[in-house]
Amino acid sequence: MKITDVKTWAVKNPDFYKGGTYWIFVKLTTDNGISGYGEVYGVPFAPRLVCQMVEDVVARHVVGRSPFDIENIWRVLFSSAFTQRPDVSMGGVMSGIEIACWDIVGKAVGQPIYNLMGGKVHERLRSYTYLYNAQPKEELDASDLHGSADAATKQLQHYMDMGFTAIGYDPVMPMGSFDPRQLSLEDLEGAEKMTAALREVASSTCDLMIKTHGQMTTSSAIRLARRLEKFDPLWFEEPVPPGNAKEMARVASSTTIPISGCERLVSRFEISQMLEEQAVQILQPALGRVGGILEGKKIAAIAEAHYAQFAPHLFAGPIEAAANIQLSASLPNFLILESIETFGGFFGTLLNKPIEWEQGYVTVPSEPGLGFELNEAVADANPFTSDDVFPPMAEVPL
Repeated sequence: MKITDVKTWAVKNPDFYKGGTYWIFVKLTTDNGISGYGEVYGVPFAPRLVCQMVEDVVARHVVGRSPFDIENIWRVLFSSAFTQRPDVSMGGVMSGIEIACWDIVGKAVGQPIYNLMGGKVHERLRSYTYLYNAQPKEELDASDLHGSADAATKQLQHYMDMGFTAIGYDPVMPMGSFDPRQLSLEDLEGAEKMTAALREVASSTCDLMIKTHGQMTTSSAIRLARRLEKFDPLWFEEPVPPGNAKEMARVASSTTIPISGCERLVSRFEISQMLEEQAVQILQPALGRVGGILEGKKIAAIAEAHYAQFAPHLFAGPIEAAANIQLSASLPNFLILESIETFGGFFGTLLNKPIEWEQGYVTVPSEPGLGFELNEAVADANPFTSDDVFPPMAEVPL
């Protein structure tokens, strides 16, 4: 069995505030007619160019290869053009290709991917959602909701009524190109008041996750952690930018709140440094960027040796979500799954069947491969034609 063909999509997400403005999907097909799907996340170029990048890499390095040669293909792509180092663009491209190969392999042997990763550890997976605005907005901006304790608590109660036992929120929006920054006293007080209000509603029945995105300097992150520690959040996500493990470790050593992160990192080579420096206790790699499913399994194994847990990131489409489910089901140190609410709306229409979510948990599917098929008719009907790159970042100092 050899890979013979590739097709890509840049799909426009009409619910852009839930999962991003577009999703990039990959389809590989073999000479015996088996197809597999993958997803590319976080490549900082126009989506049409990312699709071309995937097609170029497949034509040069993947066509004619067996989809079972995942380790071999991965190393060839990782070393391409004398790089042999973590690269965010190739990381995304090879992640999409790798996930598609696993989907083919699972279908070829009639097994879900988790059975090829050591077997199923979990029958169902606890999930959390980001605290999205109740009403769609004309632009992606969480600042209204996340700057308003009243709006945030109402939406928290809505999610708890749905069955969620954990939610994530960012109390220090927005994100900027000139971050990290020192938060003002007003910002610090606002984050504390918002978290206090959320904890009052959540009581002890719902975990709160502080989902910052590297906006703060080390000293500012420590000041914020000191204020929020008394509300016992499950984690403090990426308090400082991900490029300096020692500085993130300074935050980790200054608070009892577990530090999470790594969504912007590529491969075990970058993430292992975060563990070695004791900078993170909860890993959140994006499987559509970090290197794919097998790379995620390797990272989880390294984390297990450091008594760290695994909570895969998701602000992407349903194929990355399916990959997260397959890998997480096999992990002893799995903590929680990120979901886009309950995987409904346009997100759900892109799959041949919905992801089964009930009372805060995702049921692990038993079908071979990823367990889900991309609805190609819906993907074809919703092309993303803009050259905008997601997510937008403030281009002036905040």
